[in-house]
Amino acid sequence: MLMFDGVFGLALLGLWIFCIIDVITTPEDRCRNLPKVVWVLIVLLLTFVGSIVWLFAGRPWDAAAAGSKRAPAARRPADRRPVATNPDDDEEFLAGLRARAEEQRRRARRAEPHEDEPPAGPVS
Repeated sequence: MLMFDGVFGLALLGLWIFCIIDVITTPEDRCRNLPKVVWVLIVLLLTFVGSIVWLFAGRPWDAAAAGSKRAPAARRPADRRPVATNPDDDEEFLAGLRARAEEQRRRARRAEPHEDEPPAGPVS
C-alpha cells in the first residue's frame, strides 16, 4: 500500500510540474477562458485540481497542441523561420546537386593522366 501511495504521489507531482511549465510556456493569446496570470495562480495554489482544470479548460486544444503533422509555418503564419522539408522533393536543391556533381566529374577528368602519357614526376 505504501508503494502505491508513493507512486501515486510522484505521478501527481509530475502532473503538477508539467502543468506549471505548460501554463508558463503557453503564449498569452492561446490561453482559453481566463488570462494567463490567473491560470498560473490556479495551477500553483490548487495543485491537483488546478492542474486538471488547466488541462481541460485552459490549455489550447487546436491542431498545434494535438500533435498535428502540419508544418509550423502553416500553424503560425507570423512565424518566418524556414521549415525543414524532404530534399528529394526540392527540385532546385536536386538541380544544384546535379550541377555540383557534374563539375566535380569534369575536374576529376582533367586531373586524371591519360593512359598513353607517361606518369608525371622524375624519370630514373
